[in-house]
Amino acid sequence: MALDETDLTHLRRCVELAREALDDGDEPFGSVLVDASGQVLREDRNRVKGGDQTRHPEFELARWATEHVAPEDRAGCTVYTSGEHCPMCSAAHAWVGLGRIAYAVSTEQLVEWLREWGVGPSPVRPLSVQEVAPGVTVDGPAPQLEAEVRELHARLHGIRND
Repeated sequence: MALDETDLTHLRRCVELAREALDDGDEPFGSVLVDASGQVLREDRNRVKGGDQTRHPEFELARWATEHVAPEDRAGCTVYTSGEHCPMCSAAHAWVGLGRIAYAVSTEQLVEWLREWGVGPSPVRPLSVQEVAPGVTVDGPAPQLEAEVRELHARLHGIRND
């Protein structure tokens, strides 16, 4: 399924949340949980700056959904996110039974930028959502948002992104 204007609206909010995270000294990732009727249920941003590297917004939304969304309704939800889920977040998403994921930029894009900038690898192997949770429907990236997300990550790493 291609990304439509509603998807792009939610993804733009994710990028705003990522910017908020970066402005607060954190890594630039943001996510929004939307139910089947299109209602925003919850949003969050990265909160790893305190040292807990599990405080990703996608993971937090999965946890929140287990307490606030009926199991039979979770599959109808979409998680929008500025960057494709990491393996930890992909697994959490699948384990709690959430539905579709839509992202602005892919893991592959982010890995390529980091390599280009000489940033060392993550301690966790970068895998696509489909490699970790093959039953989850995934849509993205959103080319309209790539430059903006790239700029946020460049800023995080002190890279001039001319």
